Amino acid sequence: MPIATVNPADGTTVKTFDPLSAAEVEQRLADADAAFRGYRTTTFEERARLLNAAADLLERETEGVARVMTTEMGKPLAAARAEAAKCVKAMRWYARNAEELLAPEYPAPGDVADSGAARAEVRYRPLGPVLAVMPWNFPLWQVVRFAAPALMAGNVGLLKHASNVPQTALYLGDLFHRAGFARGCFQTLLISSGAVEEVLRDPRVVAATLTGSEGAGRAVASVAGDEIKKTVLELGGSDPFVVMPSADIEAAARTAVTARVQNNGQSCIAAKRFLVHTDVFDAFAERFTAGMLGLTVGDPMEPGTDVGPLSGARGREDLEELVTDALAQGAQALCGGRRPQGLEQGFYYEPTVLTGVTAQMRIHREETFGPVATLYRVADLEEAVTLANDTPFGLSSNVWTRDECEADRFVQDLQAGGVFFNGMTASHPALPFGGVKRSGYGRELAGHGIREFCNATTVWRGP
Repeated sequence: MPIATVNPADGTTVKTFDPLSAAEVEQRLADADAAFRGYRTTTFEERARLLNAAADLLERETEGVARVMTTEMGKPLAAARAEAAKCVKAMRWYARNAEELLAPEYPAPGDVADSGAARAEVRYRPLGPVLAVMPWNFPLWQVVRFAAPALMAGNVGLLKHASNVPQTALYLGDLFHRAGFARGCFQTLLISSGAVEEVLRDPRVVAATLTGSEGAGRAVASVAGDEIKKTVLELGGSDPFVVMPSADIEAAARTAVTARVQNNGQSCIAAKRFLVHTDVFDAFAERFTAGMLGLTVGDPMEPGTDVGPLSGARGREDLEELVTDALAQGAQALCGGRRPQGLEQGFYYEPTVLTGVTAQMRIHREETFGPVATLYRVADLEEAVTLANDTPFGLSSNVWTRDECEADRFVQDLQAGGVFFNGMTASHPALPFGGVKRSGYGRELAGHGIREFCNATTVWRGP
């Protein structure tokens, strides 16, 4: 895949970039190694000052970077602005809280006395240069939610971003440099996916984090495992959206539309499978379908657009294959199911609701990365839980119920990294984020995320 900005709204190539040469990659690795030696000794106060400066810059430059994101991957401009604002919030949250999150821990003296220790403690120390392999769908947020905690912990970052968002990638490297971080503290590597293995195997790179496809996760985890290097993986998702009889059906249906088409439907944590109790199925289906039909599909730069294009031709083709397979095997489209008329120049797809989906259809098992929802009728809580877990993924989940006993059962039984009640899944700096099963392992954000790339060092002191 070439390193290029291709506007998905019209398919035109805006700008292409040459990948770094081997010598240029080597220089960046050397810079990262040298920067870590000094940066690891900085105080939390100094790191916070630098990160807040980056947040201030991003806040002032939101409009420009939002337009770059929309041009590169097609999200509505309003969503791009919101993404930048979320990044500012996360930077400031970590600048404010990192020192407390990484504060030394002191076991009670009596608990370690039998070890011969007069006292003991646990210190969190940075590991070194961490490689971040990041996706295009949230090109700013995915990076910042790694970079903010990593930099506050005293690590340095090397960013290998998706090849279709090179301008956003270069902006991020420049942002941290202009904020005052020393040369080498955070660098963008314009390299192909095929060049990742060599960088990851370099002994100066101590760990890696990846957000992306299951295949990409397998590749990075395999190399890192061979090198015995720590990894955090956030991969795909096929999140259930469960609606029980006690739910506010109007609110559930309205939220379901947003939850499905956020980021043009291209989000790992977008609700994708809608499991609705038979008692309220018809009422929900009518409202949900009407909401999907009422969305405006069009130019993501226009203020009235709800759903922009998919990121590229291949992504749309993958989505079409899943829908075609389902319809051929008996599924019904309550709305959508095709490319919209009048938007032939871009990679658009209509908001779609499919019902009558069975386990034999590919769409039952595979992730739909676009504005396509599958709608299931369930008889009771037991069937809802079983169907919700009938997926290789386990990123997050949404449940609509006012019954506390039901809520407890869902928390206990759903195989997911999160359960969001009477709302839609969202990531937040103060809450750990990640999944189970083929959605990956490890956690980002909150204290869990900042400690992923730290050495938890036991300090034992004798009499």
